[in-house]
Formats: sequence, structure tokens, C-alpha cells
Amino acid sequence: MASPAPACCKTPSSPEGGVAETQKTKRFITDNYELSKEELDGLMKEGEEERPFLVVHHLLDVKEAGVPVLLPGTQVICRVDSTERYTTRSKKYLEEYLNGLLENSFCKNFHGMLEFLDVSALSFVSELGPKGLEGSIFKRSGGHRIQGLNCIGHHQFCFRWSKRWLVVKDSFLLYMNRENGVVCFVLVFDPEFKVQVGRAYTDTKYGVCIQNFTRNLVIKCNSYRQAHWWSHEINRLAEPCEFLQVQRFGGFAPPRENTLTKWYVNGSGYFADLADALEQAKEEIFITDWWLSPEVFLKRPATGTYWRLDQILKRKAEQGVKVCVLLYKEVEMALGINSGHSKKTLMDMHPNIKVMRHPNHMSAVVFFWAHHEKMVAIDQSVAFVGGLDLAFGRWDDSQYRLTDTVPTETANHISEEVPKAPISEPEAADSGDQVDGSNSAQDPKPPEPEEVNAEDLKNNTQLWLGKDYSNFIKRDWVQLDRPFEDNIDRTEVPRMPWRDLSAALHGKAARDVARHFIQRWNFAKIFKYKNIRSTFFPCLLPKSHSTADALPFTVPGSGKASVQVLRSVDCWSAGTCDSSILNAYIHTIDNSEHYIYIENQFFISCADGKNVHNGIGDAIVKRILRAHSEQKKYRVFVVVPLLPGFEGDISEGGGKAIQAILHFTYRTMCRGEYSILMRLRELEDQWSEYITLCGLRTHSQLSQSLVTELIYVHSKTLIADDRRYIIGSANINDRSMLGSRDSELAVLVEDEERIPSIMGGEEYQAGPLTLALRKECFRVLLGADSEPQIDIDDPISDLFFFVGWNTTAKLNAKIYDKIFRCLPCNSVHNMRELKEHSGLERLCDTHPQQAKEELEAVRGLLVHFPLNFLSEENLLPPLGSKEGMAPTELWT
Repeated sequence: MASPAPACCKTPSSPEGGVAETQKTKRFITDNYELSKEELDGLMKEGEEERPFLVVHHLLDVKEAGVPVLLPGTQVICRVDSTERYTTRSKKYLEEYLNGLLENSFCKNFHGMLEFLDVSALSFVSELGPKGLEGSIFKRSGGHRIQGLNCIGHHQFCFRWSKRWLVVKDSFLLYMNRENGVVCFVLVFDPEFKVQVGRAYTDTKYGVCIQNFTRNLVIKCNSYRQAHWWSHEINRLAEPCEFLQVQRFGGFAPPRENTLTKWYVNGSGYFADLADALEQAKEEIFITDWWLSPEVFLKRPATGTYWRLDQILKRKAEQGVKVCVLLYKEVEMALGINSGHSKKTLMDMHPNIKVMRHPNHMSAVVFFWAHHEKMVAIDQSVAFVGGLDLAFGRWDDSQYRLTDTVPTETANHISEEVPKAPISEPEAADSGDQVDGSNSAQDPKPPEPEEVNAEDLKNNTQLWLGKDYSNFIKRDWVQLDRPFEDNIDRTEVPRMPWRDLSAALHGKAARDVARHFIQRWNFAKIFKYKNIRSTFFPCLLPKSHSTADALPFTVPGSGKASVQVLRSVDCWSAGTCDSSILNAYIHTIDNSEHYIYIENQFFISCADGKNVHNGIGDAIVKRILRAHSEQKKYRVFVVVPLLPGFEGDISEGGGKAIQAILHFTYRTMCRGEYSILMRLRELEDQWSEYITLCGLRTHSQLSQSLVTELIYVHSKTLIADDRRYIIGSANINDRSMLGSRDSELAVLVEDEERIPSIMGGEEYQAGPLTLALRKECFRVLLGADSEPQIDIDDPISDLFFFVGWNTTAKLNAKIYDKIFRCLPCNSVHNMRELKEHSGLERLCDTHPQQAKEELEAVRGLLVHFPLNFLSEENLLPPLGSKEGMAPTELWT
């Protein structure tokens, strides 16, 4: 146990951290990898003022290689602090004596001297922050505040004391086994952090209790004075930490000003930038997904495996990068995402790739909730968040193709199909908007598709290989361990396009994202693997925000704005509680002045205190009524998928899961006393001046037949006033928003700069990032590029709202209904009418040429959401069905 040391060592510090390049394959500590000679020489090189971050992952290697703890060639000077125990003269003699010892290299590196000086290999890793406080302590086992982590009766007889090395940094503390270099536990500072001294808090004489949301860590001291010294010094170091305060919206991280950030609409640009960023990784890659497909290609069309996710991660692991992946462990009877296959595939590729699945449903007593967030962090300096899993079916672009062919015109325009010439691998890196083709005109009945040869893609022209070509409402994914076999017949079934939004962020905001991942990783490690060798899944350490501005690389096209990281987490998911996404949504709606634009996979809200609890829908109603009472123009745009993403034949009712989600969606929109439109009834028919509810649909030609399909809106986005937006993984439902259910991650981006624009016919100062995002959304949805008369500059003008938006949505829906009799639609109110509707002839079948000509009038992708579909039916699952026996919370 280190005592109140009269002497402290001082070494010169550098404001910038160095990163050592790695040349050979390296492994985690358990794999007994020895650092290369070049790396060791770099660590022993004189004149270096700091240790590279790689030391964190090689503490035992560094020790066994004889790398000195103190920096070679750096002068260490001891200074005796002022204290009543020493006179001025004795202080001088003591300083001279200690400095004389430190001039001797043997004494300088003797473990006793190092312990006296309170230094370790982590002392000089600048990216962990200032040296902080270190020392040898005895810690007591147990103390975890999360159910299931403690041995029963640990306070009475089941605990044990262990000698450890305690390290206190600027935003966390850890203890480690100094003999084998293993970091055993990391305690991050949070609003629950406190340090208490005395038997009343520790049940131990001279004990110190260090507490955060997840644990009460008890250490034992030698004296009353020493216990109070530890308490005082820990509090002194932790006091400036911003994570000790509850931040805006009840979140864990504050807004980060002047943050480089970039938004993405659709997966093509997002996946391409992510692939390039992964290539830049030097130290760590963190990934968490609801579903991860190792075989997904990040750049397309693929003419090799270079840009396949598993190959990218393998390549970086071979270069020494530590890859940590957290996956949602699904209930296999309910979901077929096969996280076990994903884990095995990645873990078999290289020892530097570690994959954990969470939760263990039985021990955690979590059966209905999921880890739904999607995030990648690279070197804790650049992060990607949003709605896109690195999985099959997610890659798309603004053309939203229904077929894996190359039309000569853009989506919603029918043309002859032409073959697409193969492209080389370098060209594929920038070919996100290109498509492939086939000669369906010469072969109207092509043979059954064969499995793609995933290793020989030289002549490939397909954008979606194997399971990546999907229509999950027609058929959900199966046999994911055979990824390159088609899941549906692509010659007969159109794919379902996927619309999604994501964001990239840098610097301190990226460190916030990484800190969240680290908190979840370390929590899952303790919860699931506390009885497994602690070295197999390493504890991760958050980098200091004091070094976050030194960016090793940036994502091209990023702009500066204020960025706040938000989340939904609970004790089961991260060991702490947070519902800042919901609070940010409601605050943004309440404080919006002109409009809000919502794109979301779900729209289940309007609290009733019984089945639905999130108040997003209530905030929308409140804001519209306020605008009406003030006689001010205000618009609400809502875009959601026309059908929920569950397998089912909508012509036969769609299945009970589809119907259950539709029930709660309609309950939010227009049916029942709590619905938005019912609560706007005092406006009578004027509600349509304030809110519009839409979905997306497109059409194409497949095997010489006209086809249509809805575009699956998977986005989780809110845009307000052309000045701020939220992008993340959180749906508008209780599962995502309450915090106590699914875990989620999002960012609130607020423009700090202003550019001239127009709002309501008047000059307006808009934010450049938000304005560009809103215009990109409107441009694609309305087909504005091919319709110059559509002016998307002013989002709330009567001309745009009533003609540009609503008339377009109404006309498109009418055309699709006439030609395809597509479902859902307003003319079908009950199951009898649904059956009759399914038997009617379709114009696309009886008069294809006429249908083709009439489809030319379709503009963009927007259609009105059919508010009257099955309005006479009770869409809740029957009580006797398995869906009916599930708790209501499963659907809301």
C-alpha cells in the first residue's frame, strides 16, 4: 500500500501523443505474442517523452522484454513536498539522497523504487491522460451493484482480499495485477461516483469505498491517515471530470463544439467511408451491432474480397490492431440473425479479433429486450453511428433498385435492361451508384440461381451477392451460415430497397462513443466472463479527452457543428441508466419554430399510462395546437415504412406480427382517443395543414414484368428548422426510447454556423449541415432532380407543402393503386374486402404497355400512408396465438 508519499517524480510531458506503427501480427496477452524487435527498440529509444498507446495491450510483453518503466534518457527528479514531518534542512538532504539513487540505473528501475515512486508502464501513456495517482493496494472482491454479479453472502464470508496496483486517471480508475500485466477491472467516473471512508461504508477498519453506478469498490489501508489521503487524492483527480455531472437531457456526455461530423443518407456512401476509415486503424476497432454479417461487402460491385468486412478486419488484426466486437445475443427461437455464426466466423480469423455476445438471457433475466445500437469506433478518434448494421440487405443508394440489373435510367423509369461491363477492383471502390445487368429479354425464364463463388469475383457485376439480395417481408433470412446462396429467387422476386441514415464524428464526440462502447464491453465481460481467464477478453481503457483534438485522420466531406452523444441504456445493458434520446427528441420538438421532419422505422407513441409511455406523439400534438392557437405556420413531416419488417403475406392479412405493429402505428396516427389526429379534432379538417403522414414506394421491371415494392424506411432521424438533427439507432417506440428496454445510441447535431436560406417566404439563417441533409431527403423523395418545378428551398411554404409534397404523395399513391392494386391501401377496410381486392385484375398484368406509360407520371418515391387500411378490424393478435400471449411491451 502506497502511503502519503513525501516525494514525487517529475518527468517532462508532451502535449501530443505518439502512435507506434506496427509491422507484424500481434495478439492479446493470452496468445503469448512477443513484440517485434523494431517495436521494442522504439520503446527503449532515448529521448521519447511518452509511451505509445500499444503499451496498454502489451503490459506483460513490455515487462518480460525488460523495457524500463521510466522513459529511457529522461531525467527523473524527486522533490519533497512541504510537510510538517520534515524541516527545510532535512527536506534538502532527502531530495539529494533520492536524486542520487535515481542516477543509478539499477536503483532507478528496481521494482521497489518504482513502487515508491508510484509509477507503472501506464504512467507515461499520454493518450490515457496525465499520470494521475498510482499505488499498491489491497482490494476486496464483490461489491457489484448489478444483480447477478455478486456471490450470495459476500458481505459476510465470501469475499477475499487481493493485492493490486491501483491507477487513477482523469476519467476512470483501474486496478491491475502487476505481476502478469493484466488489467482486472475498470471503474469509469459517472454521476454516482463518490469516495467514502470508514467502517460504516466499508465494514473494514481503515477502508475506502470507491463507488459508481455499477460497483462499490472497497480498498484497505494501513491507517486512518492513509485512508483519508487516498480519498482526498482520488477526489482531487476526479473533480474536474465532466462525466461526474448529469449532462443536458440527462445524458452522460455534454455537447462537443466544433466537432467534425458528416451525415449519410443510405448505405453506399456510409459503407464506403467506413471501409476507408477501417483501413486507417492503427490501434483499436470497436464494433457493436444488432446484427453483423461478416461476409457483407462495404464497396460495390465487388470484384474481389478486399472490401469484404471479415477480410478488412482480418487484415487489420494481422497488422496488430485490436478488434473488439459486441453483438446482440438473440433468442434463437424468435430471431434468425445467427449471431453465433458471426462470432465464430470472426473469432476464427485471428486472435486479435475478440467477439462477445450479450446478454445471457437466463442469468440476466432479459428475454424481450435487445442491444439495438449500431456503432463503429476507430482508434477512439473517429466514430460512425446511426441506423445501419453491418449486415445483409442494408447497402443501397438513392436509386433504390428492385432488381440486380442495370437500367439505363434512374429508379421509377422503366427501360430496357443492358449488360454491365465488369470493373476492376480499384474502380469498384468508387462505384456506389453503378449497377449491373442481365439479358432477361433473351431469356425470359432464366435457370435457378446458383451459389456465388465468393473467392472468384473478377467478373462479378452484381451489387447484392447471395443473402444480401433480400425481401424479408416475402421471406426472412435463413441459413446465414451459407451467405452466398440466394435467399429468394432474384429472377421472380424484387428486392426490398433499404433507406437509412447514419453519421460520422470525430474528436471528443468520437471519444464519447468509444467510452460508451468500453463501458458496455467491460460490463459484459464482468457479467458473462467473470469466471473465465480475464486475459481472454481484455478490459478496455478510455482515452483521455485532453488528447482528443489530435486527429490521426478525418472523414472527407465533414463539417463542423456541435455534437452531443445520446443513448438509451439500463442496468441490464450497460450497468447504468440513461434515456437522453427520448428527452432530446421531446425537447427538439417542443422548441422547434417552423417544422420537424421525421423518418423512422416505427411510429408508436402517444402515452396512455398503460400500453405506451413515450411522449413523442404528445409533444407533436402539443406543438401543433400551439401553432394553431398562435395562428402561425408549422409543419410536421412523418415518413415511415408502409408495412412493418416482418415476414408475411399482406394479401392474406400480413401475419399477426405485422398486424400487431400496424395496430400500434394506427393507434398513434389516427385511431382511438390517444391518436394524434383524434387529439387534433378541434382543428377539424385543418389538421392536414400541419401534419402529413407518408411512406415510400418505387417500381421497376423484372423478367419483363412490371413490379413494385415499398422502400423499407429504417431511418431513425429527426430534423428541425434546418438547424439541428438527430441521427441514431432509436426507433420511435417504447422499446428504443424508455432506456429500460433496448439499448440505443444517437447523436444530436446542431449547426453553429449560419447560411442564408428561406423559411415561410422570408429570409432565414439556416445551418449548413442540416439544410443540406433536409434538401437531400426532399430531393430524392420528391424526384426534384427530374421535376424542376418542385422548389425544395422553403419547406413550410403553402406551395411546397400542399403541392410539392402532399399532391405528389396523393398522385403517386393513386397511380400505384390503379396499376398494381398494391397493399396496404385506403380502399380495403376489412378482411372481406382484402380477400376481394386480392382477386382483382391488375392493369400491369392486363395492359402492361398502358401501365408502363401511366407510371411515367410517378414523381419521386413519396406516397400517402393509407390511414384507412383495415380500419374495421381489430389488428391485435388473438389471445390464443403465440403473438397474443406475448406481453404488449414486445410490440410497443
